[in-house]
Amino acid sequence: MMKKLLVCLTCVAFLLSCANTTSDNQADRDQPLNVLYIMADDLAYQAISAYGSEISQLAPTPNIDRIANQGARMDAVYCTNSICGPSRSAILTGKFSHVNGFYKNVNGGDFDGDQQTFPKIFQENGYETAVIGKWHLGTTPTGFDYSKVLVNWGGQGTYYKPEFCINGVDTVTDYKRHSTKVIEDDCIDWLESRDEEKPFMLLYQFKAPHRDWRPDSMYHDLFTDFDFPLPENFNDDYKGRIAAGENMMEIENHLNRRDMKQLPPEGLKTRKDSMRWYAYGDKGQFWTPNDTLQGEDLKYWKYQTYIKDYLRCVAGVDRAIGSVLDYLDDNGLSENTVVVYTSDQGFYLGEHGWFDKRWMYEESFKMPFVIKYPGLIDAGSVSNEMIMNVDFAPTLLDFAGLPIPDEMQGQSFKDVLTDDNKTGRDAVYYHYYEYPLWHKVQPHYGVRTDQYKLIHFYYSMDEWELYDLKNDPDEMNNIYSEAPAELITSLKLQLDSIKKEYHDDFSMDQMKLMTDTVISRVYNEPHKQKL
Repeated sequence: MMKKLLVCLTCVAFLLSCANTTSDNQADRDQPLNVLYIMADDLAYQAISAYGSEISQLAPTPNIDRIANQGARMDAVYCTNSICGPSRSAILTGKFSHVNGFYKNVNGGDFDGDQQTFPKIFQENGYETAVIGKWHLGTTPTGFDYSKVLVNWGGQGTYYKPEFCINGVDTVTDYKRHSTKVIEDDCIDWLESRDEEKPFMLLYQFKAPHRDWRPDSMYHDLFTDFDFPLPENFNDDYKGRIAAGENMMEIENHLNRRDMKQLPPEGLKTRKDSMRWYAYGDKGQFWTPNDTLQGEDLKYWKYQTYIKDYLRCVAGVDRAIGSVLDYLDDNGLSENTVVVYTSDQGFYLGEHGWFDKRWMYEESFKMPFVIKYPGLIDAGSVSNEMIMNVDFAPTLLDFAGLPIPDEMQGQSFKDVLTDDNKTGRDAVYYHYYEYPLWHKVQPHYGVRTDQYKLIHFYYSMDEWELYDLKNDPDEMNNIYSEAPAELITSLKLQLDSIKKEYHDDFSMDQMKLMTDTVISRVYNEPHKQKL
């Protein structure tokens, strides 16, 4: 009898424990959702170990992986215009470049901060909002209770002695810390000082690992005891791809002395002379650090110097992400905070012999994207559903239960993450406008389906490219001239349809005029003071 009573009491205690846990979890869900949106600059998916590339296994990113392991890794997220400012404006507005008005970094003017953005909607609905780090949109951030953004070096910011504009008023320079560390510390400081009676929406955005890849000194000895493997198509000859053959982003021919951390000779009299010396190589000028380093050996040395500095910068970003994840854990915020990590676009880590981005080819077109929300997104899940960066804004609003404006062209993919029966898009669209600066990438647009990618280069040429991504994932074989006519017709009809859907069905002359239009950019750098 006593044994039965103990069993019964144990069962009751277990049920009460379950009920209390359910009640506690429900209480957490009744609280407004917090949003932490983390974005690096030019951080390729190949550099994130959660994505499993050979290079990333040698340079792991354990903290970005934490987000993926506790939530979802998305394998088919695409940028609509693979360049810093235009991607950021598309993310903020949920609208394509030609609609939000910010479609070029160079000679494209500044971002129109009067238009609707997702931070404004969070702010209007009682959230305390902030953006800390890289902005690169020229105009003062709007929709934020607090902003501290990089403004020097044309809005790019610098790795050392970075200058930040605070709330559009004062510009301060940090003379002691690497920019990644400054942004990391500022993020934690803001979280510590925020109004805890309100939910928060924070954009935590890094300069790193943008060119010219200058890591924090704590990482200078990282990766010095081995070399990284070369990508299989490192020595691409661009056969059958005329636009690609015109590029100016080759590791062999277009990395300059600044990129390779060379020291100028004595005797340079002016800053202009010094800048000219550092930039030598941008336009394909031949140089070598010493006369004995030539040919393939020189190309190999440039790659190893580039990739090691790039990945050292990534290591700093990963550490800074770990700091804020630890803060959420330590302060009981992890269960009720959606955490996103992404980059403003992809990047080439030697594939096709390149650095930089801009192309619709996969490495720059595809964005890393990992997201966690405990209890709603299954830990360790992976999605192959196609998504675009214009979808980020409506998705974050959807998670928070906030209204999604009709003017946003993107669509929420919350259901894709939370319901196995939901699917994403059947095709994604791309359009790049800037030419010839900086890397002589022809303006082009195109459509990508699950299996095929059709691209049209149109500015100073009229060239089509078609890739079978299942049989040629590295996009080495342009099959446009040999593909069945029915396939090309079908893809062009799909491309025409998607252009009309997104109101991008302009004439060739109108699109070329967009590239040729010159609108000067203005960067606000108010009164400066030392930190």
